Amino acid sequence: MEPIDDAGRPGAAADDLVTGVTIFTSRYCGYCRRALALLAGKPVTVREIVVDADPEVRRQMEQLAGARSVPQIFIHGRHVGGCDELYALERAGRLDALLAADAACADGRDGTTTPTN
Repeated sequence: MEPIDDAGRPGAAADDLVTGVTIFTSRYCGYCRRALALLAGKPVTVREIVVDADPEVRRQMEQLAGARSVPQIFIHGRHVGGCDELYALERAGRLDALLAADAACADGRDGTTTPTN
């Protein structure tokens, strides 16, 4: 997983959050490392965006998440919160289902049917 950092790469647009997992982090954040460690054991693509040195990327994160702290985690465009919320989903047995729903939607299998009429 290659972090997107302050090297002039574009920030996260809302459209970028639609597939996979996007996690906004800071280089020296223990909670960020814990969240990344949990996600590393899952069959999911993770996009890490480091917000340390780019105030504009941090502002985008704050606008998208409604929070200033890191990590801020999005699964299939849905803001799930930070590290504590991610681990709560895991403990409740809901994280794998959420990630699987993400994979199904990315493959066009969103579980919905379209009427033929």
